[in-house]
Amino acid sequence: MNLDSLEKSIKTILAEIGEDVEREGLRKTPHRVAKAYEFLTQGYHKKIEDILNGAIFSERYDEMVIVKDIDFYSMCEHHLLPFFGKAHIAYIPDGKIVGLSKIPRVVDVFAKRLQVQERMTQEIADTIEEYLLPRGVAVVVEAYHMCMMMRGVQKQNSITTTSAMHGIFKEDARTRTEFLNLISQKRI
Repeated sequence: MNLDSLEKSIKTILAEIGEDVEREGLRKTPHRVAKAYEFLTQGYHKKIEDILNGAIFSERYDEMVIVKDIDFYSMCEHHLLPFFGKAHIAYIPDGKIVGLSKIPRVVDVFAKRLQVQERMTQEIADTIEEYLLPRGVAVVVEAYHMCMMMRGVQKQNSITTTSAMHGIFKEDARTRTEFLNLISQKRI
């Protein structure tokens, strides 16, 4: 990422909306915004192989594994405004498990890109399926979208929920229902 070029672009945007880019409060804003975008889009520069980093293990466990309430923050590709919420992910191993901390890291890879929630949900599910080859994968993402809250319809309390179900979660209603019931339970 060319931070100098990005800073110049931010300065242009500030001037175009009628701001004095030389006033005290805005002098360093182009640099701060460029650094923020560098952080908020770091998912483009991460590779799943590096994230998983040898943390896939052979194991005979064949029951549901769930990591729920994974906080994430992303940027809507339509308005460049944040959306944020929680991801809930389950898989049923078929000979392979992954280190639990790797699942939230996979979420971060896709959340830290310009996104739509629907695609992010599918990318997470597809990635877990590709690397673990489980009997099934389920992903539910619940999010607040600032583009709906701050502009447009201005609905502050609406939550968008998306899901991606693969394998046994898609084929077997009992397995899917078990997952949905478990993620709706209160935390410890």
